[in-house]
Amino acid sequence: MYLFVAIIHVLVSVILILVVLLQSGKGGMGAAFGGASQTVFGARGAGSLLGKLTAIAAAVFMTTSLTLAFLSTARDKSLKQAAERMEERAKARAIKTKRTKAATGAMSGAADAGAEPEPEPEPGAN
Repeated sequence: MYLFVAIIHVLVSVILILVVLLQSGKGGMGAAFGGASQTVFGARGAGSLLGKLTAIAAAVFMTTSLTLAFLSTARDKSLKQAAERMEERAKARAIKTKRTKAATGAMSGAADAGAEPEPEPEPGAN
């Protein structure tokens, strides 16, 4: 879902850029490059058609922006929850391992309780 919305977002942003650049300016440098669009769409039609396309593209762009923001926060929350679950499982395993080692150590210690400890060798005797 996230990838699909991201692809739509990129496509709409490119369309929005193109539609804005096709519009003729109110004067100055923009008038030099935008004069040809009036002959293609008619004297008045270019403004209304390009204006509607700009509004539609802007609305879709904003919608996809909000959707991507929502999806990314939902993804982050689910990743954090998964990490917390993994940490809890690792702690539980560590506690279980310690208990198992302590239990086996206690059993072997009980068997060795009657035996005398081995004497330590003297430092100079080889």
